[in-house]
Amino acid sequence: MLPFIGQYDISDFGKLTKDFNERYGRICKFSKLVGRPDLLFIFDADEIEKIYRQEGDTPYRPSVPCLVKYKSVVRHDFFGDLPGVVGVHGEPWRQFRTRVQKPILQLQTVRKYIEPIENTTNYFIQRMLEMKDENDEMPADFDNEIHKWSLECIGRVALDVRLGCLDPNLAVNSEPQKIINAAKYALRNVAILELKFPFWRYIPTPLWTKYVNNMDYFVEVCMKYINQAMERLKTKDVKDETELSLIERILASEPNPRTAAILALDLILVGIDTISMAICSILYQLATRPAEQEKLHSELARILPDPNTPLTTKLLDQMVYLKAFVKEVFRMYSTVIGNGRTLQTDMIICGYHIPKGIQVIFPTLVTGQMEEFVSNSDTFMPERWMKRQEGGNHFIHPFASLPYGHGARVCLGRRFADLEIQILLAKLIRSYKLEYHHEPLDYKVTFMYAPDGDLKFKMNKRPE
Repeated sequence: MLPFIGQYDISDFGKLTKDFNERYGRICKFSKLVGRPDLLFIFDADEIEKIYRQEGDTPYRPSVPCLVKYKSVVRHDFFGDLPGVVGVHGEPWRQFRTRVQKPILQLQTVRKYIEPIENTTNYFIQRMLEMKDENDEMPADFDNEIHKWSLECIGRVALDVRLGCLDPNLAVNSEPQKIINAAKYALRNVAILELKFPFWRYIPTPLWTKYVNNMDYFVEVCMKYINQAMERLKTKDVKDETELSLIERILASEPNPRTAAILALDLILVGIDTISMAICSILYQLATRPAEQEKLHSELARILPDPNTPLTTKLLDQMVYLKAFVKEVFRMYSTVIGNGRTLQTDMIICGYHIPKGIQVIFPTLVTGQMEEFVSNSDTFMPERWMKRQEGGNHFIHPFASLPYGHGARVCLGRRFADLEIQILLAKLIRSYKLEYHHEPLDYKVTFMYAPDGDLKFKMNKRPE
């Protein structure tokens, strides 16, 4: 059971932040959370920009105490001085990110994964055809199938392995399903651990014990596959580092294999649910917006007259409307409802003196829909993101909608996330039409913001 905040269930946190803005204006304080510091919500893109612009090389995000305790206390034996990039701050975060950011952010590294992600996606679409019911609809648990696709893609990137997630006979106790369950549990119970009275800080509650067990499973799986990658690398004849995968490049440059394992853990922990819930939201919006879906199909049919044409960077770069549609979904239905910082210096925000150490929250779900920062903010209009295109040149404040964050702590895996989303949409919508013929779904917060209910999309083959 998720905790309540006043009259709100935490799953309604998106509505809660909108209500804060309507009641209290550009800035408000959320206080008296047991065991947590006060939160300062900023609903002003100009002020958000000012905060981002003034942060240094080691910005602090509001911490996740349960993950901090796990990494720094419970499993200090494993993490030690390699804490990763999630739930870590200051100099330890900067040092770890410096070790891994070059290969993971380089476009040449990302491009290497177009073919394997496309192959995985082609098989997933075939599985979608196989799982249709007598009404040509997806099963009620289709979101779990999307999680399997997401994990299979991330596994190729973060662990250098085919995990076998898309096996139609995947058992409930199989390794891929256990990884998915562990990721969901670890992320979706953060709100309960953090917003209810934190007994887990003092005694090992059942919820905390299960959280630790799930995280331990992640560590075990990541080390198993990283060790296998190390063994393969030893026998690999490499003439140029561009021949290496992401994990092989890190293993080749870092003496401690735990660096690669901890990066893999962070990518999988955050990536599976985030990308999966983003896809659930994007597909729902496509299925319920037939006019926009037809525009996307027209673009894809022009770029890919033969739907079996292998994707390339050049072809993906031409998919302007596809990328604009995704950005517009993120603007109005941001999977990550907000970002934040812990102030490292005193600041004047919205005319108030805010002392160092205060946690400030930037609710991108709200600021992305405020008329003063986005013209025609209530209208779903992908064209607003298309420069000098049909209907383009609409005003949008550059700090109003930041689904991946900004600055030094921008999402490390964003290019891989974008790639996976773009490939799935390109391959699916080029050849198939999605429809949704059930009651409209509300959006709720688990850890991410996504449609709440069965995604029983109808999937029909388009004529060639």
